[in-house]
Amino acid sequence: MGQPVAVTVTRSHEPGRVRYELNRSLTGQEHENYESTPHRTETFGAVLAERLFATGLVRAVHIYSSVVTVDLVVGADAQALTSIIQDLYQYWKPGMVPVVPGGAASTPVTAQ
Repeated sequence: MGQPVAVTVTRSHEPGRVRYELNRSLTGQEHENYESTPHRTETFGAVLAERLFATGLVRAVHIYSSVVTVDLVVGADAQALTSIIQDLYQYWKPGMVPVVPGGAASTPVTAQ
């Protein structure tokens, strides 16, 4: 459930910097800049930055509206981050076991 985000990857002229252009705005007209994992994840930009930093492939993230600029660690593959951005709003996929409040887990649902 949830829509995947369409992503266009553009390499920068600066080595280790990649620009991801999305089909939706994450921050409106605000700039969000992260040089480490955000302490608070109250915005979509902060949630995305947290997920990107969790990969260990990212040095810094800047988000402005629908453009995400990422500074990669040396030797990191920019393509590996694309699926994280595409899945930002995916909270359920076929085969996933949903978390049920109260600790009970249901059985996986398979596509028919």
